[in-house]
Amino acid sequence: MTIRKIVFAFFFLNFIFISSSYSQKYSAIDSIVLKYPDFGSTEKLAERIKKDFTTERDKARAIYSWIALNIDYDVKTFLDPPTPKSVDYKNQAERDKKIQLMHEEVMRKAFRTRKAVCEGYSLLYAHLAALSGLRCQVVNGDARTVVQDIGRRNYLMNHAWNKVEVDGEWILVDATWGGGSYDHRRKAFVKKFTPIYFDADLKYFNAMHYPEASMYKGNTGNKSEFLNAPLIYDSFIEEQAEVLMPYSGVIMANEGDKITFKIKNIDRLDNICYLDKKEQRVEIENPKEEDGSLEFQVTYSKKMGRFISFYLFWKNFAAFKIIPK
Repeated sequence: MTIRKIVFAFFFLNFIFISSSYSQKYSAIDSIVLKYPDFGSTEKLAERIKKDFTTERDKARAIYSWIALNIDYDVKTFLDPPTPKSVDYKNQAERDKKIQLMHEEVMRKAFRTRKAVCEGYSLLYAHLAALSGLRCQVVNGDARTVVQDIGRRNYLMNHAWNKVEVDGEWILVDATWGGGSYDHRRKAFVKKFTPIYFDADLKYFNAMHYPEASMYKGNTGNKSEFLNAPLIYDSFIEEQAEVLMPYSGVIMANEGDKITFKIKNIDRLDNICYLDKKEQRVEIENPKEEDGSLEFQVTYSKKMGRFISFYLFWKNFAAFKIIPK
């Protein structure tokens, strides 16, 4: 076998392995939606979804897949958001009506242009869900996506996602993150279908999302705990990992201190490392595997900067903030 064939076989098998880690229950749904033609209206799209899928869960997944596959993140609007429109009204009913019309305009634009920020994604999801016979809500709140979010003191209103009822149970959906992610360094949207944000595991979803309204809080409701937690990434969720040590994402350390980490569901065979300020790979110290967890250490140096970002097989995994004592 030639080197080229060996390399191709390796990447092909790796792709098959990664693909098989996603739920097989939904792979068929995603494949069907991927082949959908260009629909001229949301009504026609919803009719097709209702024709192809009968259960509430399958419909909810089909809507998620269609939006994640077809809507691109509007980087221009994200970087230069328009001035919020003021709403003049005489009573609550008039206010609600005007806000509804504004939301419909955002939703229609997202469908027409195939571009949106999170507001458009979540409003479009709710609209298609309603047309498909599903109960759905838009949830607004705070989301943490960059290392600077670890330990910040202020609570932000910077994201929107959905709760949709399937078979009598409310599940969490983030179609924006399902379609890819924003690269803050390149200031560009990285398109990548990501299934894990449909019916997301609460312990991971709540570590990254904090709803504004108390009625939506599936987490502890503790903003400080949310803001001070480690920052986790897609690969962390895919590995079903869990940080056992330290107990906070904000770590106090002096020069030369050895910081102990313990993470569940990874082992010493996993290729885990962190990068220094020059973005050079640094190996972890004293790795020890025990009961499905990996315990290891990192020697703190001010030269490392304010954050320690771990990578698993060169994919973003988890990050912590370091504060000198």
